[in-house]
Amino acid sequence: MSRIENVFADRNNKALIGYVTVGYPSIDATLEIVPALVENGCNIIELGIPFSDPLADGPIIQKSSYDALRLGITPQKCIDIAKKLRENIDVPLIFMGYYNPVLHYGIGEFCKQCAEAGIDGLIIPDLPPEEGTELENTANEHAIDLIYLLAPTSDDERIKIVANRSTGFIYLVSLTGVTGSGAELPKELEEFVTRVRQTTSKPLCVGFGITTPEQASRVAHIADGVIVGSRIIKLIEEDPSLSSVRSFVRDLRNAL
Repeated sequence: MSRIENVFADRNNKALIGYVTVGYPSIDATLEIVPALVENGCNIIELGIPFSDPLADGPIIQKSSYDALRLGITPQKCIDIAKKLRENIDVPLIFMGYYNPVLHYGIGEFCKQCAEAGIDGLIIPDLPPEEGTELENTANEHAIDLIYLLAPTSDDERIKIVANRSTGFIYLVSLTGVTGSGAELPKELEEFVTRVRQTTSKPLCVGFGITTPEQASRVAHIADGVIVGSRIIKLIEEDPSLSSVRSFVRDLRNAL
């Protein structure tokens, strides 16, 4: 059983997935932040690979990505940092990044290096399943899950395609727009999750727009995991001591 499969083995235990931008606000900070998230209740960590044009990300994560790029964070450095984190962390580590840097790195070499660093999965927001076969096959050869996204606007055919192709879990985008929008979760969220659930038994995790324990609790009633990113990045920016983010993650964990 893979590390990701192990997280979802008991569907009564809801997964808390925390996102950090690798190298923000520094490499040393990342090496401190990720263990802090795990210690306070995160079951899975998304490691964001900084990119110059992160189309799915809102201003908070865009800024963190921009700052990390200015510090010289590259995909190779992200892999090196993941390898260091893996030395002391047992939970699944998932790279979330855009396709251009992966393609530039070389799909085969990227997956090989990810596997050697202890990466368990990949989320590539701008890679549709129709164009993902090569990365899917290569990731599978290295026992890495490729996790696809579904949006509330996805039709039944798209849901079937993603349900068949996504491994590890399926990432459900709670709302149309970008991360960290600050909008209320849509009242149609339950209907959206139910629609996907009718098509697949794979774990469903909801992200985008979850900023409070109350929202996390609502999502946990209908999904298998809750993904939080922008709020974590904002708290890191506001309180470099990490006291605030530790407390926030504990509150999320209790809400689940």
